[in-house]
Amino acid sequence: MSSHAEQFTEIRDAIRDLCKQFPDEYFRKIDEARVYPEAFVNALTEAGWMAALIPQEYGGSGLSLTEASVIMEEINRCGGNSGACHGQMYNMGTLLRHGSKEQKDLYLPKIASGELRLQSMGVTEPTTGTDTTKIKTTAVKNGDRYVINGQKVWISRIQHSDLMILLARTTPLDQVTKKSEGMSIFIVNLHDAIGHGLTVKPILNMVNHETNELFFDNLEIPAENLIGEEGKGFKYILDGLNAERALIAAECIGDGYWFIDRVSQYVKDRIVFGRPIGQNQGVQFPIARAHINVEAASLMRYEACRLFDAKLPCGTEANMAKLLAADASWEAANACLQFHGGFGFACEYDVERKFRETRLYQVAPISTNLILSYVAEHVLGLPRSF
Repeated sequence: MSSHAEQFTEIRDAIRDLCKQFPDEYFRKIDEARVYPEAFVNALTEAGWMAALIPQEYGGSGLSLTEASVIMEEINRCGGNSGACHGQMYNMGTLLRHGSKEQKDLYLPKIASGELRLQSMGVTEPTTGTDTTKIKTTAVKNGDRYVINGQKVWISRIQHSDLMILLARTTPLDQVTKKSEGMSIFIVNLHDAIGHGLTVKPILNMVNHETNELFFDNLEIPAENLIGEEGKGFKYILDGLNAERALIAAECIGDGYWFIDRVSQYVKDRIVFGRPIGQNQGVQFPIARAHINVEAASLMRYEACRLFDAKLPCGTEANMAKLLAADASWEAANACLQFHGGFGFACEYDVERKFRETRLYQVAPISTNLILSYVAEHVLGLPRSF
């Protein structure tokens, strides 16, 4: 066991004890019914784990990103899916770092207690994808209100959230000196908004990951819901993406360990031609390599979290951690499915469910190729490719 793992035994043991109340069968039924793991998320919230990154003065735990990443890792290693709740961990960071004292006093204690859920962030749009500066959703100031018009897509957990962080353009793109300027961040009360200018259309998808398309038609929100300064929203959003990527990396690492744990046990027990299939090097080597890559990705995750916690630049490390972890979990998933043979496709073994869930992270929240482009341009100094 690595020294990092030894440092966080209390967190790991506590999460594992909680997850014992929600065995594989629980998540299997949730996946089959395509419903939200309400009881699991409530248990995490009541135990204080969802308020890990909220300072103690607001009723949170005041933990580091490093410790928060261990929570996410262990949930996935125990067979759960942090995708149902990880937004509550990092979305509030925008509010915490850039909100006014009044906003923080109003929202953070209720988010910490679980009275309010801030699970959603509205950034991505159908025609822009990752090219965030080209978003077309607008917020026009009208007296003491902002009027929102536009469209968002792949916005997760709307139906299980009370609040949403929304990025909209407050100054037209052709009127700013830098394309990253002129966008602003708002906090939206979803109970007030849905049916009063906001329409939500669920998107059925490959995994049981509740995500939606949003349509804004003259949605009015109070001007005091602006977070920070008008026009600086893109900078504020970037601030929180490093935390998101480090936590997603941790989830992938948890998945990777789950696959390796499962397949290692299976190939020791599975007898074919009079011997365990795990005795064959053709089976051993892919599993061993996957384990090595998960361990290496975990170290990069810890480095990204260390820099973030020290308030140092960590964009490169967070991106690299996310890429390495997503690749490692996918490699482990393939080995696990392959060596389970036909049983890997059987729902009762849970391999196919976790296989689908971990595949998402090759694409979201940022695709592997965009991370490679980032490293090529910003680390290696190669010409911008897009």
